[in-house]
Amino acid sequence: MTKTTYREAVRAALRKALRADPRVFLMGEDVGRYGGAFAVSLGLLDEFGPERIRDTPLSESAFVGAGIGAALGGMRPIVEIMTINFSMLAMDQILNNAATLRHMSGGQFNVPLVVRVATGGGRQMAAQHSHSLEVWYAHIPGIRVLTPATVDDAYGMLLGALCESDPVFIFEHATLYPLEGEFDESKDLADLTHAKVCRAGQEVTLITYGGTLGKTLQAAEQLASEGIDAEVIDLRSLRPLDTPTILKSVAKTHRAVIVDESWRTGSFAAEISAQIMERAFDDLDAPVARVCSAEVPAPYAKHLETASLPKVEEVVDAARGLMSRNG
Repeated sequence: MTKTTYREAVRAALRKALRADPRVFLMGEDVGRYGGAFAVSLGLLDEFGPERIRDTPLSESAFVGAGIGAALGGMRPIVEIMTINFSMLAMDQILNNAATLRHMSGGQFNVPLVVRVATGGGRQMAAQHSHSLEVWYAHIPGIRVLTPATVDDAYGMLLGALCESDPVFIFEHATLYPLEGEFDESKDLADLTHAKVCRAGQEVTLITYGGTLGKTLQAAEQLASEGIDAEVIDLRSLRPLDTPTILKSVAKTHRAVIVDESWRTGSFAAEISAQIMERAFDDLDAPVARVCSAEVPAPYAKHLETASLPKVEEVVDAARGLMSRNG
């Protein structure tokens, strides 16, 4: 096992993939000489050269489209989009091309494209750089949506994604890049399909993904100090969604709190809540609770941004509320 940061784990996976397969290349804004907006690709240009570490113009539609074309031509492109808000400029390419070409060609073509996207708030980057819009992508059939929340998944999911024959979108919460942890360098692939029970518990299920996993685990520890035994599930994949793991946990705990940094209206938390209500209603002792971001554009001021995002105390309060309904 190697101890490192989330950022360095992604870089290690990039380096391993570039060395192993000449079809793999990385492209995006500032990924070369500058080393990436989050320093993920730092040093890779010197090692692999400009043919494989490609700086692109500031045009998401153009370079995502180029990635789709390269994938159709037999390459294994990794496209980096600097922030999820900017990915909207490539939505036509994503929805109408990457996600549909296998279906529309009757299986004659596939698009083995990997797109890495920085997402989430908490960095005082204001309303054009800070939103969590993964649910929009999880809505689209034809793509896989991953949300690595740990150093190990940051490494293994990228390598696993490069083995897929259809587009894979990896949403990396930007506050996680300095996160320290361990990963197994000998492991080439991560499980891209199943959620993970990060903390076992008996009384309430806390369901989350990406940048809110740490807050949710903190909430579980605080609840434990109050005598409430919480189970924590890291979804890891939003599409496909591992509903069986969620339902199994809810059948045991009879209560669920979903923690999601996106806005409450139309959130991924709403989808999970619907799945539980439709398929595990008789197991519930209380309605499903959701902890989401305030429905405002992300503020720049630190105190306002902090107030707008899900907080440990809100998760704890939501779990307490569920327990009191059956207390």
